[in-house]
Amino acid sequence: MPKFKIKTGDLVQVITGKKENKGKQGKVLRVITETERVVVEGVNVMTRHKRPTMQGESGGIEKVEAPIHISNVALVDPETNKPTKVGYRTETVERNGRTKTVRVRVSKTTGKDL
Repeated sequence: MPKFKIKTGDLVQVITGKKENKGKQGKVLRVITETERVVVEGVNVMTRHKRPTMQGESGGIEKVEAPIHISNVALVDPETNKPTKVGYRTETVERNGRTKTVRVRVSKTTGKDL
């Protein structure tokens, strides 16, 4: 299973794709690792026709975000509010008397932590 630099809850911007989605920014709702796709809030919205069920759920038309490929989005730098590439920096953290090495995501443009 591949490791991705984009996590759930990150602010991303669509850099390629459909004309109505390109340039939009939104929060990542879900990362689907099997198909290398992400679901972004307010981006790639599709219309679903829902049939009423016997349990009492009403039918109708609802808007749902469809997944887009992870290569079509870029993480947004919180300082400049523009898309950026992501790098890593190792950092030693001490918790409960034990030292641990952690990888911290860093913006390539500004060098700040993400």
